[in-house]
Amino acid sequence: MDMHSGTFNPQDFAWQGLRLTPAAAAHIRELVAKQSGMVGVRLGVKQTGCAGFGYVLDSVSEPEKDDLQFELDGAKLFVPLQAMPFIDGTEVDFVREGLNQIFKFHNPKAQNECGCGESFGV
Repeated sequence: MDMHSGTFNPQDFAWQGLRLTPAAAAHIRELVAKQSGMVGVRLGVKQTGCAGFGYVLDSVSEPEKDDLQFELDGAKLFVPLQAMPFIDGTEVDFVREGLNQIFKFHNPKAQNECGCGESFGV
């Protein structure tokens, strides 16, 4: 990163990566098995909510050129390189909360979250 010009190049950093829990990996494998042509899930971020950023999950049939791949027991999680500064070090889990089942993100970079849990700030 060039501190004088303010330019950020994600390729200039050593990343911690993302970690899938066994529950998240199992759910990704289930999703892939149900959808023809799907090879994994992409986790990105977008500007949204009152805290700044939200997580975005999409099915992947073909990884993008700049996607980083994280894998556990055959479950593939793809992350766009541009999203890594916001989610590097995140643990991705899949949990049951009452009748609901959701992906949970334990992000060490998240300094705050909005009250409804829709967004986070870094």
